[in-house]
Formats: sequence, C-alpha cells, structure tokens
Amino acid sequence: MRRMILVLTIALAMVLACAGVVLAQGSTTPTTTAAQEQQSSTTGTLASGRCSSTKDGPPIPVMTRNLYLGADLSPVFAAAAKGDSAGTIQATTAAWQNVKATNFPERAEALADEIEQSEPLLVGLQEVSLFRTEDYDGSQLPNATNVEYDYLDILLRALDERGLHYTVVTTTQEADAETPGFTGAGREPKDLKDIRLTDRDVILRRTDVSSAKLQLSNPQTGNFVNYASIPIGGTTPTQYIKLLRGWGSVDVTLRGRTFRFINTHLEQEGPFNTIQVAQGNELLSGPANTSLPVILAGDFNSRADGMGTQTYSNLIGAGFEDAWSATHPRELGNTWGHDADLLNTTVNLTQRLDLVLFRNNLCALDADVVGDELSDRTPSGLWPSDHAGVVATLRGE
Repeated sequence: MRRMILVLTIALAMVLACAGVVLAQGSTTPTTTAAQEQQSSTTGTLASGRCSSTKDGPPIPVMTRNLYLGADLSPVFAAAAKGDSAGTIQATTAAWQNVKATNFPERAEALADEIEQSEPLLVGLQEVSLFRTEDYDGSQLPNATNVEYDYLDILLRALDERGLHYTVVTTTQEADAETPGFTGAGREPKDLKDIRLTDRDVILRRTDVSSAKLQLSNPQTGNFVNYASIPIGGTTPTQYIKLLRGWGSVDVTLRGRTFRFINTHLEQEGPFNTIQVAQGNELLSGPANTSLPVILAGDFNSRADGMGTQTYSNLIGAGFEDAWSATHPRELGNTWGHDADLLNTTVNLTQRLDLVLFRNNLCALDADVVGDELSDRTPSGLWPSDHAGVVATLRGE
C-alpha cells in the first residue's frame, strides 16, 4: 500500500523528522546493498521451487490483491504533523475528492472480473478501506460512524452478482484515522465533516468447494508490535496517528493436505524502513513459525530485485521461495506504479512488491500478474488499483 499511508517524498520525510515521528519499537537496520532476485541458476533445469510435474497433489490457486484506498494521503499527514489546521482541511478535502474520482464501485467490477477469471481458492486483500463521515466535532479521535464506502461490502456484492461464492475468513483492522475536510460543494464551517479511514486486510475463501474436500481452521489475526506513528502537531499532550499494519492467517486442509495461508501488508519504503524489516521478522517468528507448509501472500513493499529494503531477502533467506521467480525466472513481473488518479494511459509498473511466497513441501505450478494491461481498465479509463495483483497456483510435494 504505497499510497495508503503516504507515498512519502524526501521533503515529507524531512517534515516528519522535524515533527518528531515516532518509530514504535522497531530497531532492525536494513542494508542498502542490492541483492540479486531469486531465480534459476542453472540453464536447462527447473527454477527453484517450480513443480517438476503436475501429477502429485491438488492444485492450490491463490491471489493477492491490493485494492488501493483511492488517494495519496501524504499531504494530509504532512499538514497534520505540522499542526497546520487549514492545510489539513485542504489536503483532506483534496484526498476525499480523489477517493470519489477513483470510484471504487466501478473498480470493484474490474477486480471481481479478475477473481472470476482466475478462480482462486483463497484471496488475500490489502487496503480494504472503510470510509465513514460525521459532522466535525473537533475531536482527534476516530469516531465517525456514517458509512460512505465499505470496500469489502462493495467487492463482495460485485462477486455475488457474478454468481461467485466467496466469504470472509479473517479481517485484520489496521490504521484508523480521522481528519476534517469538506465532502460536498459547501465551504461554510457548518459544512465541515470528519472523514475517517479504517484500513483492513482480509482473507476470502471460496464456499462452493465441498466440505469433504476443503476444511478451514484456526483463523488468526494480529497487528505488528513494530509500527510507525505520526504526531499530530499542536496537540497537548501530543497525540499520534498510529500507522498500524498486520496479518491474517488460516489453516487449510485440501483433500487431506494441510497448509497455512497468511495475508499481510508491510510498511512502505522510506523513512520507516527499519519498521518494515522488523515487521517481516515478526512474520517469521509469528504466524509463519510452523512446521506446516506455508503460503505467504501480500503487499510487502520490499522490492524483489533487492534494490530496496532487506525484507524480501530476509524472507527468501528464511527458506521461502517466490512463485513468480520460480515460474518466470527471467521476467520482471512488476506490480506497482500506476498514478494516484489511476488514469495513466501507459503501463507505469516499476517495482515488484506484491508476492506469493511459499515453503515447506510446496512448489509452484504457475503464476500470473493481473491488472497490468491497458485492456484491464474500467470503461471510464481507471486502472483497477495502483497495484497489479498476483495469482499463483501451488501444489503440495
């Protein structure tokens, strides 16, 4: 979720540093040395992690998809950190207009089409936004209750309209923040609203698979101990916007074979690199710390080419293999970079941040990037998200 909580420029990083940004508990230091992306090292042999045949074990199709909240929030947080009330209202109003213009109900139709075409057994969703409003009350607490957009409900309805059978397995609540802005044409004080964004990660599962073939158990969710906080300038005592991130998991038994599916969304690159690396380590010591086969999917915000944080290398070093690298060892497979307004007319994907990783007696049959072609746009020209998604088919070994 590059834009969820700020595509932070160097200038913004300086603003936050001057304002006293808090890095909660994380202290791991990433290296900046580039690492080679995992890929096949021997010509004529299968890439590491790729299945050697298609005859053993049922296929496990999974998907990771960042929905995009609909706006770049960095100006909002920059103004809030400086205690600039007028600037916060202006930035929040602009962000809200962009949320409306990027039109999630329309984009949900394209996202539902992707799911219909790929038929994943499990879907890991990030930035499953919930926007609520209320008359401005002057409080810094997120307490607005009037639902404007519930991305989960909108997407589930789009799936249901296509006759697709999916239900929620886990919902992880993450950042929950509220700032004042104008939602309509009026600009009088009486028109001011509190606009609240609650970020969530969600796991969906297919429900049209016989219970004799598919059983789910042990659903879990958690927030990372390590997270970033942005101070709200001018508050006494200082209040903070907590940029919580987290994960959800479920144990899945498919035709007698059990594995754990984990969905996550890590902090973005930038001034919070140490936090992101620490969150990746929490995954390894937490939900991924099991003898079960593990599928780890999500938006990791760590470039798979090794040019960013150490998080990707740490996960590969812990024994995870990459479904895209295993099946497309010499292809970029980039998944992030569409413009904030989603109206770019060329494919601007420059980084591979969205991943399906796996370890412990699993292999990859295939992987595909979705939402990365001009034909994937909506009728009005919107991309489904600022990210592309990844669909991978794995199998037990």
